[in-house]
This record gives sequence, structure tokens and C-alpha cells, in this order.
Amino acid sequence: MGKIKFILLFFLSLQIIQVIASDTTLQYKLIHKVQGSFSDFAIDNLGNIFLINTNNQIKKLNPQYDSIGVFNDTKRFGKIFSVDVSNPLKLLVYYKDFNTIITLDRFLNIRNSIDLRKQHILQAKAVATSYDNNIWVFDEIDATLKKIDDNGKIILQTADFRLLFDDFSNPEKIIDSDGMLYLYASKNGWYVFDYYGALKNKYGLPNWKDVQVINKILMGREEETIYYSEPKRLALINNKLNINLKYSIKTIQYKKQFFVLTQEALEVYAEK
Repeated sequence: MGKIKFILLFFLSLQIIQVIASDTTLQYKLIHKVQGSFSDFAIDNLGNIFLINTNNQIKKLNPQYDSIGVFNDTKRFGKIFSVDVSNPLKLLVYYKDFNTIITLDRFLNIRNSIDLRKQHILQAKAVATSYDNNIWVFDEIDATLKKIDDNGKIILQTADFRLLFDDFSNPEKIIDSDGMLYLYASKNGWYVFDYYGALKNKYGLPNWKDVQVINKILMGREEETIYYSEPKRLALINNKLNINLKYSIKTIQYKKQFFVLTQEALEVYAEK
């Protein structure tokens, strides 16, 4: 099949992270609201916002909140499970119920459709764009990380992670960032690999939501507490915000702004 096995380390480097509690409550002010009933959203590295409404429509807003595109093909593949906009020119839209990934261009036109079942990937929860413009997929059936091309062909594949890690749990998130590959499983925390599949570190920071990686800083939250982990310093900083996150659906930090999705709107906050 032309599959290339990754080189995987058979030992686990577990870092001990010092918790640094902060007495500071981070101060933000509300600067904008996008009213509507949305189920999810994402922000690309140009500041464009992608809103998924409850009718399965994707709406693209520019950084000034003007609508600049709409994806209306809402019924063919079922409910949108996730979107990946890390490459603004190639958006991934994943339909878990149909095991199908579609790629969109920057105008939200369909470029391609990939049926994962044709590669015998029958259950995948996490997909992401790779650094070389291919696609990472975690196959939950055989617990392997696979890289596929735009035709769905598997070009790289790891060994079964369950044979390598006694405590392995399937990841909910894949992030390709800053020359590293990050897998996050809420049960166990972060697994960090290089692009050859060699495990570099594992950080036991479980139960986070809305995880991000920005400049190699691991981020996430538990309810109303925001965490920032700096692995090089072996430090974990936690902060409160002056924003009520109790009923938030999803949050994203982008530069000096903090985005909060609620049942009524997408709220945009800026640092005071």
C-alpha cells in the first residue's frame, strides 16, 4: 500500500510541571457581538472568522466582521463535526457521521471530497491540516495516526499507540504547529511528536477544553480558569478572566482578543 511507518520512541518522557497560581484576573472588555445561533467557530491566522450555524451553514467574516463568504451545501454529508482553518487557502470540513472530509478554497467553494472509508478508516474523531498541506487523521479503530493526501491515499502511518503507551487514550484534537505535532486527549493530556512520529514529550494536563498551541505554549481551560503551559520553563500558569464563561460553548484566544461563543452570539473581547 506504500505506507511508510513512522519511527516511534518506545519510552515516555514525562515532564513535571510546576503550577504557578496567579492572583491576577485578566481584564477584557467587550468590543463586538455577532448575534446568531451558532454551534461552532474557528479563526484562521489572518483573523478571518468562520461561524457554523445550527443549520450547518458556514459563514466567513473578515476581521472587521463583514460577511465575505458563505458555504451552503448543508445537506449532502450531514452535520459538520469539525473545521480546520489553519491553512486559509485550504479549509477542512469534517463530517464524522459520513467519514468524509471536504476541502474548501478561500471563497468557500468545494475543492475536493475525501471518503475515509475507501482507506478503511471507519472511525475518526480528530483531523487537521499538516505542515506540508496534507491531512492528519487519527484512526480510532486501530489507534494509529495517519497522514493522507488530497486523494485520500495514506502516505504515513504510525504503529498502534495502544502497544506503545499503557495509558493511551484517543485524542480529540490534533494541532500541527511550530514544527511539532500535538495530540490532546482530555483523559491524559498532551502528546507531542516530531514530524517523523517520534515522541518528544508527554504532559499530563487532563480535562482541558478549547485547547490551542501558540508559539509552543499549550493553552486550554477548565470552566472559568484559563491555563498556559510553558514546557521549556516547566511552568503552568492559571488565570481567571473578568468574563463569565460558565455557559460558554467554545472559546478561542487570538492575539490580544478573546472570543467566546454562547447560545445567543459570538462575543469578542479585547485586553483592557
